[in-house]
Amino acid sequence: MRKLRSTATALAKLALSLPETREDHPWGHTAFKVRNKIFLMLHLDESELRLSFKLRDSNAIALMMPFATPTRYGLGKSGWVSATFVKGDDPPAGMLAEWLRESYRTLAPKKLAGAVQATNSKSAKPRVS
Repeated sequence: MRKLRSTATALAKLALSLPETREDHPWGHTAFKVRNKIFLMLHLDESELRLSFKLRDSNAIALMMPFATPTRYGLGKSGWVSATFVKGDDPPAGMLAEWLRESYRTLAPKKLAGAVQATNSKSAKPRVS
């Protein structure tokens, strides 16, 4: 469970480090928004970590991962991918950080997205202990 919690914390910290991002709590889950557009949904409880991202470019590749599925409620049809990890799993933090950045760039205004694109290669991957 410690790895799931550490991954969730690192991704939340990364999300909040992006320009004009804020945390919200609709539907009892944690959402990270840029100018009122959700780019990351995060849910952590005692048994699992669920993440949802809008992946315009890497959607098909992401869906090949054993932990990824199209997001429910019809969101998968518009490029949303959900990743689910259970106690004992070791989430791929680097890949999830890249998905988070891609989702942000997909939904942020071009000026903000461009700033993240330019610094993307210099950004550190979240540290998970």
